[in-house]
Amino acid sequence: MAAAPVWSVDPRTGKQREQVAVEATAQEVDAAVRAAHEARGALADRTVRAAFLRTAADELEAARDGLVETADAETALGPVRLTGELARTCYQLRAFADIVDEGAFLDIVVDHPDDTATPPIPDLRRYKVPLGVVAVYSASNFPFAFSVPGGDTASALAAGCPVVVKAHPDHPGLSEYVAKVLRRAAARHDVPEGVVGLVHGFDAGIELIKHPLVAAAGFTGSVRGGRALFDAAAARPVPIPFHGELGSLNPVVVTEAAAAERAEEIGAGLAGSMTLGVGQFCVKPGLVLAPSGAAGDALLKSLTDAVSDTDAGVLLDHRMRDNFVAGVAERAQLPDVDSPVTPGAGGEHTVSAGFLTVPASRLAQEGGEHDLLLEECFGPVTVVARYDDETEVEAVLARLPGNLTATVQLSREEAAGQGRGAEILAELTPLAGRVLVNGWPTGVAVAPAQHHGGPYPATTSTSTSVGGTAIERWLRPVAYQNAPEALLPPELRDDNPLGLPRRVDGRLER
Repeated sequence: MAAAPVWSVDPRTGKQREQVAVEATAQEVDAAVRAAHEARGALADRTVRAAFLRTAADELEAARDGLVETADAETALGPVRLTGELARTCYQLRAFADIVDEGAFLDIVVDHPDDTATPPIPDLRRYKVPLGVVAVYSASNFPFAFSVPGGDTASALAAGCPVVVKAHPDHPGLSEYVAKVLRRAAARHDVPEGVVGLVHGFDAGIELIKHPLVAAAGFTGSVRGGRALFDAAAARPVPIPFHGELGSLNPVVVTEAAAAERAEEIGAGLAGSMTLGVGQFCVKPGLVLAPSGAAGDALLKSLTDAVSDTDAGVLLDHRMRDNFVAGVAERAQLPDVDSPVTPGAGGEHTVSAGFLTVPASRLAQEGGEHDLLLEECFGPVTVVARYDDETEVEAVLARLPGNLTATVQLSREEAAGQGRGAEILAELTPLAGRVLVNGWPTGVAVAPAQHHGGPYPATTSTSTSVGGTAIERWLRPVAYQNAPEALLPPELRDDNPLGLPRRVDGRLER
């Protein structure tokens, strides 16, 4: 039986562009994983790893025009957005190279023997080592930053782990292109090309998570797909860590004082955030709690004006378009749901932005048909729940699942510590991995303090997929007890020949 072809499709027309690959067989997945496993030794030297990451960034930049053209043809995200995303991706690769050079991520701890302690302390030396081959499942909405060269790949390589990437079917041609660029960068440092494997196809993704040489997995996508892979990872004879980003509503609370103070600004800001990238950001604000009354009405007028001026856009594929059109139609038909700007089909291949309103009291009722409004709807739509008092806000927040972000819009006085600002932050903190004040969640900075994760179903672990600490997902600690100096890894020797930051007998050394 012939292998199924993998086609590149133009989302602007729904037509096939070209065949770029075939779906991988179980044997081909096995070969890719084994090639990655054999490449581990080439990543053992941190100097080589850092140089490889920097060269990867250089090579991606050198191929920028062709990469952006290919990405736009497969995603319709536009050259400006894609050029910026590629720059972000290259910055991230170099940032991880800096982390590798510094070495603090190894968490080196040395405790010399102490017979006076109770119980006595032997000679103990601890650091972190790479897990092994990492399976990476690409996202559709960020074809660079969360795909083949994205954060999962960059952080895994920085940790010393080769990767096998399951390409997303929405940009298979770009995936092949990027993989070739990364392999070219690897070759410049004598790293085998198997260090970055690439496979296509649904069945290949299942085979990948089951492969005994795969030591961990990273995923960005839907709750349904991510949960299936998470369960498969846990059901293996040897379970493995699965770091999945599955879905997020990203609630926003607008206080009455904030709406009274700057309704027009908040409405315009919300419109810009919820329609950014045609509403296809994982941190799109999907639920907004806004006050009833005149202040809330002014906010909705601003939101209506701004959303009405938004052009129709193309989603990443026609399946997503169909799901969006059906999803907003089903939500709009619920009792007490209004649609000041009706979202839905903008044309044969496009969608139009809009928003729905509902009394917050409807969402506070557990187990009703309005629970659908508490589920993410991928695309340019948000739900504005109008509340009468703080009790309704608390009741709705208490019903929300985990999220990547949660936002509060406060007045100047509330932001200065007067009113309930601190209390609202305390209510939002258990719901999300990133809590924002007087901002909008779209836009995830690549920074050391960043956290892109949250309680389930936002993510399946407590880790982040963005920022320096994302490297921790692909490492495990090991301690050596009473090991002779001559047998220890250089990182753990007393003379610290590599000059790494570490903690010795309770004191931090640099």
